[in-house]
Amino acid sequence: MSNRLKAVLEGQENNYILPFLWQHGEEEDMIREEIARVHESGIGAVCIEARPHPDFLGPKWWTDIDIIMDEARNRGMKVWILDDDHFPTGHAAGKVKDAPEELHRKFLGERFIDTIGPAKGSSFLLDTLLLSGLRPTYSNLDYASGKNKLISVVAVRRDLENGTLTSDCIDITELVQDGILYWDIPEGYWRVFIISENKDGGSLQQEDYLNPIVRDSVRILIDTVYEAVYEHYKDDFGKTLAGFFSDEPGFYNDKTTFDFQSKPGKQGVVLPWSSDMPALLEQALGEDYRKHLHLLWHDAGEQSNVVRYAYMNIVSKLYAENFCDQIGEWCRARGIEYIGHVLEDGNVHARLGSGAGHFFRSLWGQDMSGIDVVLWQIIPGFDELNFRNATGIADGEFFHYGLTKLGVSLGHIDPKKQGRTMCEVYGAYGWAEGLKLMKWITDHMLVRGVNYFVPHAFTQKAFPDPDCPPHLYANGKNPQFRYYKHLNHYMNRISHLISGGRHIATAAVVYHAEAEWSGEAMLFQKPVKQLMQHQIDCDILPIDILLDAASVKENKLHVHNEDFACLIVPYAEALPAAMIRRLAEFAEQGLMIRFVDGLPIRSSEGSDVTEELYHLAAHRNVKLTSLDMLAQDLVADGHYEIKVDQYQPYLRNYHYLHENMDVFMFFNEHPNQSIQTKVEIPVQGDLIAYDAFLNRLVSVNVITENGAKMVQLDLSPYESIILLHGADLEGYSVTPRYAISSEIELKGEWTVSTAEAEHYPHFKEWGKLTALTNMSGPDYLPRFSGTFRFETEFEWGESANSVLLDLGEVYETAEVWLNDEQAGVCICPPYHLEINGLIKKGNNKLVIEVTNTLVKDQRDYLSAFAQQEPSGLIGPVRLKSVFALGGQR
Repeated sequence: MSNRLKAVLEGQENNYILPFLWQHGEEEDMIREEIARVHESGIGAVCIEARPHPDFLGPKWWTDIDIIMDEARNRGMKVWILDDDHFPTGHAAGKVKDAPEELHRKFLGERFIDTIGPAKGSSFLLDTLLLSGLRPTYSNLDYASGKNKLISVVAVRRDLENGTLTSDCIDITELVQDGILYWDIPEGYWRVFIISENKDGGSLQQEDYLNPIVRDSVRILIDTVYEAVYEHYKDDFGKTLAGFFSDEPGFYNDKTTFDFQSKPGKQGVVLPWSSDMPALLEQALGEDYRKHLHLLWHDAGEQSNVVRYAYMNIVSKLYAENFCDQIGEWCRARGIEYIGHVLEDGNVHARLGSGAGHFFRSLWGQDMSGIDVVLWQIIPGFDELNFRNATGIADGEFFHYGLTKLGVSLGHIDPKKQGRTMCEVYGAYGWAEGLKLMKWITDHMLVRGVNYFVPHAFTQKAFPDPDCPPHLYANGKNPQFRYYKHLNHYMNRISHLISGGRHIATAAVVYHAEAEWSGEAMLFQKPVKQLMQHQIDCDILPIDILLDAASVKENKLHVHNEDFACLIVPYAEALPAAMIRRLAEFAEQGLMIRFVDGLPIRSSEGSDVTEELYHLAAHRNVKLTSLDMLAQDLVADGHYEIKVDQYQPYLRNYHYLHENMDVFMFFNEHPNQSIQTKVEIPVQGDLIAYDAFLNRLVSVNVITENGAKMVQLDLSPYESIILLHGADLEGYSVTPRYAISSEIELKGEWTVSTAEAEHYPHFKEWGKLTALTNMSGPDYLPRFSGTFRFETEFEWGESANSVLLDLGEVYETAEVWLNDEQAGVCICPPYHLEINGLIKKGNNKLVIEVTNTLVKDQRDYLSAFAQQEPSGLIGPVRLKSVFALGGQR
């Protein structure tokens, strides 16, 4: 028996859940009660959210953390701490504003003046343009708050016909004297660019934030927060205190805090800067680099792309080294871990603004990979279209096919992460989100490889707390809280099965960051979508890893514990020269490489790679494919592992390997359509299923066709299945699967009662129903949130040994009693319960309690962007006689 499986079946799996625990400075009894509620939910850790606390790092803060630490020690729980007083991380508890000027944020800015020549003896008031703190509409210079530092002044000739910038440029910085530019303008139209190091700029909400690309600036955060926690709890480090969590740090150089299009080429936006940048740019672009800085904002052909690539390559590496790497090293030196996530929305993971420049670099220093899903970013069924959510228009393709794959890929390839990927989940969906949607989101994560979860959130604040609901306990007002433990046990069990081994995938897809910096580029999620819809699993690989930590052995690409049969390169107009040479080496070593929609035409740096590209295009192991034919071409080449007997675009799959056990997970991601298909599993020997809700093994329908193992999958919407294979699956009983022989629908009268969360289980009778209906309809209880109790009696004359109760449509959590015996709980479709041994011949009493969410009562803003579901038991309710089927076991 696999040790992993044995631990799960015996209820000894590890904890993989660390929910946010919001602190507002409440009294001790409230804090202790909230932790008790967390613990009784099957959770073994908390992550302290500091943002709402009124006295962060003050006496009340330390008193509250003492209470939490005491509770955690007594309960054997772990504690993580968010590392700042504000969101996002980087405020350093307000200490940056008092730090030396060189540790404050700096930006590179540009302004320009249009001129015409010839004109001898011309002069320009650069000093005025260098004043900081001025708004564009202000002419009163008294509003100026200081003076920016001049970096360069460059004159660029404009094309006479269309006004575009030409390559004819002159560095005239030395002509500036006492704040005035004196210049004899040559003949023609010229644009004079004034490049400056600015004190002001970026998001006003991050005005007093640290500079993440300056080591000593980041040290302010470490000295202020990390060292203070260490001083108080160093004896708990690596024991009860597990580590720190950074929440969405980034550059925030755009005035619009959450601008996802902020990148070189966007005019009017200042860019991240530090005193190290000039030397690094000179190293990348040459000693005359100042002549080209204006190309960070303005287009002038290929050279613009070269300059932008160099800048982004430098600034993203500086962020990694000075922010994430430095904090991670501090934590590991003291026996704790560093986790968190950056913003990924709208492809900002490879951009500036609220991004950190490069997803893999920005999190490489952490001990888990990390992402978040909040604010209705993922909605069942909206994978093909963009959609409106609480913050704007969401990119359905990225959130459903890109985001989670991005996170788990980093978890797979970085040794220090030990295969661990964390996701902050459920937050800011509003009270419309209940356990049904939470379970769907959880499966969406698990089937891609996420194995640690940060539910958002527990709060001790008096109900209703308007800050980003749903809240999991909500002072006892959340009617679904008593069922939350069922989801957590499910989550912990599967997470345990997909941890401690290694992921198996067919393909690797190149991360698009460097390509996007260099010119036209295809986003990585586009080929990933094609692969996922054809059950071809993959990881996303950054160019850094392909250059430094990848090798080809026996025609496979090896990275850490992963190996891939092929490498897919999304279209890129340009790639770094070293990457182009590396691809040629891979092909020569036997790796199959697929370029999607075309090969590169140049290098990112502008160096000549004509010969390398020619040899790459002609190599026998290099093939060109169109995006819409990618999956079919891979299948034709034998590059697949899982094979279905018909196209199933919503069937997701994940293969995880332990030393003596294979774990296969399948999930039906469609919100309302079932999947019936045969799946070919690449194993020899027996297969059994694992039911993670009921924590039991179940036989499966296996057919051998032409020597291949075929499993018949029948998955309802929201349903997943775990299949296990291995030499050590003996020793535990296996429940036989069943088939339906007959069924009847219950059509009698139902007595309906209701109870709000704080009154449960004391019900008030509402009335009678002869036909089940939506209890939130306008003629019933449209404002009721809580539990509906449906009671009826029926006669049963058949065998009582094998009977299935099918509740039909339920909104949304159901608990059933038959003849006063508890029959089970369902938190999502399919609402099926085995009632063997509970049903009897003759008269039977059936009680079904259905609990909806708080949205009917609260009607919060975040829920206004959600499609509201009905409430209650819709049915039809059926009793199905079943019989056991044979199988392999």
